[in-house]
Amino acid sequence: MDRRTALKTLGIGASGIMASPFVWAEDAKRPNIVVILSDDQGFGDVSYQDHPEEVHTPHIDALANTGVRMTNGYASAFVCAPTRAGLMTGRYQQRFGFYTASDSRAGLPVDEITLADLLKKSGYRTGIFGKWHLGLKPEYHPNKRGFDEFYGFLGHGGHDYFDLSSKEDAAHNAIYRNQEIINDTGYLTDNLAREAVGFIEQNKEDPFFLYLPFNAVHAPLQAPEEDIKSFDTGDPKRDILMGMLKRMDLAVGNVVNALKENGVWENTLIFYFSDNGGARATHANNMPLRGYKQQVYEGGLRVPFFVSWPGHLEAGGVCDEPVICMDVLPTVCAAVGIPLPEGRIYDGVNMLPVLQGKTDGALHDALYWDGDSGTWAIREGKWKLTFSKSKKLELYDLVADIGEKNDLADQQPEIVQRLQEKFKAWRSQMAPRIRKPRRNRRKPAQQN
Repeated sequence: MDRRTALKTLGIGASGIMASPFVWAEDAKRPNIVVILSDDQGFGDVSYQDHPEEVHTPHIDALANTGVRMTNGYASAFVCAPTRAGLMTGRYQQRFGFYTASDSRAGLPVDEITLADLLKKSGYRTGIFGKWHLGLKPEYHPNKRGFDEFYGFLGHGGHDYFDLSSKEDAAHNAIYRNQEIINDTGYLTDNLAREAVGFIEQNKEDPFFLYLPFNAVHAPLQAPEEDIKSFDTGDPKRDILMGMLKRMDLAVGNVVNALKENGVWENTLIFYFSDNGGARATHANNMPLRGYKQQVYEGGLRVPFFVSWPGHLEAGGVCDEPVICMDVLPTVCAAVGIPLPEGRIYDGVNMLPVLQGKTDGALHDALYWDGDSGTWAIREGKWKLTFSKSKKLELYDLVADIGEKNDLADQQPEIVQRLQEKFKAWRSQMAPRIRKPRRNRRKPAQQN
């Protein structure tokens, strides 16, 4: 099969852009969609790639080996909530003023169209089980943003893994079943897998979208005692983190088994990645990358990332092309046959051509990160320019220097200038923050 025929089979134009309309063969069922999002998972805290000896994630590894591993997979932010906003919309979250974690208190603007909105409108049953982090008020609730079913919590960042009791006075941290606050027991990571498995069992006859945003391995550091005792790294915090990772790995295995046992595995497109890099505070490991969560070095942005779709993507494949979480929405739309809504800019790009090795061109001209705090980065090809708390521009060749050890800014001033201007041009298109920084919240609005 030549490239043009292969792309046409997947509903993709020869340019790599989704063709419209998309037409499946009459006897084919639309694929189920599963998005698994880990929280603060270190780049080295998964054992399908280079990792410390204590890391063992057999179920995640097995799932990764059924598809294509992205060696340059990125979150769209270096903290949790903005990445989730970019994932759900397929757009740079800065376009609608969502820059940092506290913007989740303002909520994902109601005029933004979510992936769940698109799939539900197309006849999919939609469910989210885990951490929402995109708004606390009723109008931002997952049931109002395209999801038929919800079990989890609204925000803010972490949640106690054992205390799942009712919290009427702290609704953001309560456990919800749909729009009702409930009491529950058990270990939260286990419960999220339980709910996801039940959703698969209930919807196996019809196409479904399962969004499983774990809060693991985000703080607080809590795991079942038997899991903690199975590790002896010499670092008590690291032992707990490994226990949390072990429990999340088992949860992923349970979900995959449910897909297989219910006869839908062969027709399910699965994405797995973390919402940002591993956190220093939880003793995560981002080897061989520099930095941690809340930083624009690779350790804060590059994450474990893979895509599985049996029969459509090569098992054991590896893709070095830079991709970002915003690419999930247009990729799903291409696979399912949903045209992207008109009248808005989509920054995400359909990944299917690069996942299948059907194109030689770059998926993105450049990638951008900005938390509206004076810390930002841009990646173009192998070059990455950063500006962080050091208050200086730093330039790195990520192909030759994945650990960002050799700052080439002084040696390549023309590249620095070009990328800086490119970043400024991008930033000028973005909206102001939807939530004013605390220091300015009580000040009267400035008149222009």
